[in-house]
Amino acid sequence: MWNRRRFMVGFVWLLFCTCYSVPGQGKQRIHAIYIPLADHYAGIVAFEKYRNEMTKADYKIERMRSWPELRAYFHSGDVDLAYIICPMAMDMFLENPDFRWVSLMHRDGNALAINDLLNEHVELPKERSIRKPNAKVAEAYVMAKDKLGKPSRCGVPSLLATHTVVLYKYLKDHGKTLGLGFGRDKDVIATEVPPQKSPSFIKRLDSRGVPASFEQSLPWADVAESRGFGHIAWYSKDVMPWPGGHVECIAIATDACIKSKKSALQEVIHYIHKAGLDIEEAKSTGGAAMREIAAMVRKHIPEHTEAAITQSLRSDLDVINYKNLNVDKPGLKQIMDYAVQGGILSEPIDIDKLADDSFGTLN
Repeated sequence: MWNRRRFMVGFVWLLFCTCYSVPGQGKQRIHAIYIPLADHYAGIVAFEKYRNEMTKADYKIERMRSWPELRAYFHSGDVDLAYIICPMAMDMFLENPDFRWVSLMHRDGNALAINDLLNEHVELPKERSIRKPNAKVAEAYVMAKDKLGKPSRCGVPSLLATHTVVLYKYLKDHGKTLGLGFGRDKDVIATEVPPQKSPSFIKRLDSRGVPASFEQSLPWADVAESRGFGHIAWYSKDVMPWPGGHVECIAIATDACIKSKKSALQEVIHYIHKAGLDIEEAKSTGGAAMREIAAMVRKHIPEHTEAAITQSLRSDLDVINYKNLNVDKPGLKQIMDYAVQGGILSEPIDIDKLADDSFGTLN
């Protein structure tokens, strides 16, 4: 009898501990991976501001050092969600369609920065709002090629990046050509440079007397200009116009996550969209609200200075936005068509098969 009583007491205590003492009990882990870009601010703000409000999801974010690392980690099956450049996602889908597109992360949001040697030919106006994708930078690239005897290099985060697609379209609009990693007959060569290293990339080449540029997500162009060794030439929204802003980084979720954790994933997407609207409100009001957003971001990306974050999120420029983050199939098709045309993607995909619009919200 005594042994039976001890057993029952032990069993009840074990049950109590299991139900109430394990962190995150009753929630399902949603493990998301990201790159240190303004593109992914909504995912960071959702984590900082709302993770404790989530009742279904135990939301975790993990920073990756590069796009290849993010791609490989997502393929490992150890994570649920990735915030990723859309041409790379489409290329991955061609390789293995075991995931779905569940949300946008932002719209617009990248820029071309040039070093001093290129700007000698462009002479950009001081006010950023009037810097537009006219022919001047394209012509400066040709002058640089004549000077160097070969095309100058433009750093992009990946050859499979929306940034590369935007650069291709800009050059095409002005009768110029883009080489993907090589091509002496081209006017510019896109070369892979990790986003966080792009300001030092153009600074280093400038010190060697070499014209150079980069096309990267915000706020890296703002970092280069605010530190005095780069100039924002234009913003992607003016090269790739689209209602509400062009598609850029998207959120992809594994089929396994969608099958076994759908409610938890839906909750995370809901709060990402809510965080996006919080960023939009901070853009409008500025002041303490913007400082709060910057502080949240800098916990995870300290190399993004408050000044660069604030410049990237200026409401008067409105060069990145976090509104209308539901799946946008025609918007993705715009990027896909240019990517295929420019040889960035090998072939088109079936966007209807990639997209899962059941996670849409009222944002």
